[in-house]
Amino acid sequence: MPGIEWRGSAAERHPWLVLLGLALGLCITNGFARFSYGLLLPAMKAEMGWSYAQAGWLNTANALGYLAGAVATMILIGRISAARLFSIGLVTTTLALLATGLEPALWWQTLWRVLAGAFGALSFSSGGALAAQLFPESPRKNALAIAFLFGFGGGFGIMLAGGVLPLMLDHYGPGSWPMGWVLVGLTCTAFAPLSLWAGESLRPPRTAARPARTPLPVGRMLPEIAGYASFGMGYIVYLTFLSAWMTEQGSGAGLIASVWALLGACLCLSPFVWRPVFARFATGLPLALILICIAAGSALAVVFPAGPGLAVSAVIFGLSVFMAPGAVTNFTRQNLTPESWGAAISLYTVVFAITQTVGPVAAGWLGDATGNIGNGLLGAAGILSAGAFVALAQRRIGGDLL
Repeated sequence: MPGIEWRGSAAERHPWLVLLGLALGLCITNGFARFSYGLLLPAMKAEMGWSYAQAGWLNTANALGYLAGAVATMILIGRISAARLFSIGLVTTTLALLATGLEPALWWQTLWRVLAGAFGALSFSSGGALAAQLFPESPRKNALAIAFLFGFGGGFGIMLAGGVLPLMLDHYGPGSWPMGWVLVGLTCTAFAPLSLWAGESLRPPRTAARPARTPLPVGRMLPEIAGYASFGMGYIVYLTFLSAWMTEQGSGAGLIASVWALLGACLCLSPFVWRPVFARFATGLPLALILICIAAGSALAVVFPAGPGLAVSAVIFGLSVFMAPGAVTNFTRQNLTPESWGAAISLYTVVFAITQTVGPVAAGWLGDATGNIGNGLLGAAGILSAGAFVALAQRRIGGDLL
């Protein structure tokens, strides 16, 4: 846990390799487990004859599982080390992804989307707490580590999946969607060893005393919490329905793959864009700026649905979207004691998990009602903009307590 000396450990000798392992873990639980569905959605929808509401339900099911996992993490983080939770989440998420491609029935898909969400939340929440322990003597390096975890972790998975899955579906047809899930699961299996090693390298010694938990100043964190709630509700709509929106506009597989690969590449670069902001500000300003950028990226895909507009949308959205978890993790590190980090990140994750259950199915209903899923994307942009305004009210709680 935070505050423990790692002298002579792998985390001290090879901190950047440990960080890469943690990021590959989030690649599994975020980049693959949560967002590959958006790439496979058009084929699954066509093959099974789903409505937009049914398609959105599966991501809502994933979000409900994520909520259960986030609540479980909040309960368990004081009893089980973050490293152990991280490892458990990695293994079980990988198994859930492999199982997703075995059966097309909606009940089967719902089951494994729920379990993938629940298991993935264990690694996501604990991964942020683990990364916050790296580089304790260098705030700038620590800010980069936190941004890298969320940006590269999710972005690399989206870049790989976005560059492969649309082309595979175009070549083999929509009936090949189960093959896509198997490929995703096998890639997770290849990434898992380094991720498991990284998590275990940050496990506290058995003899270490468990630090006392400090009550969170929730009342003073409300603007940041509310801003993060809008992120959970709004961002998921773009990643769920972007491919479906592009398909409706007549985009080919090559353009869809290019936009997703560009999106993933920008996610990987986003830590370097936002690191100076994270290092400088301990208020709600970083989250507010990120939310405005996500909103702009979501709206641009609808307002300018041709190739250049979609590319600009992917760049703006990609450079910002996975920095929202980094913003609240960085806010936690700069304003709370190390003993509170795990509990605070778990709280943010629970709020995020609750609100993201609404976004996909609400956007799907709106798309069905209006005959245009683009209206769901515009609605999400409005919610994100409102969240940015609220997040601006967040003030610093205290000095850097490291």
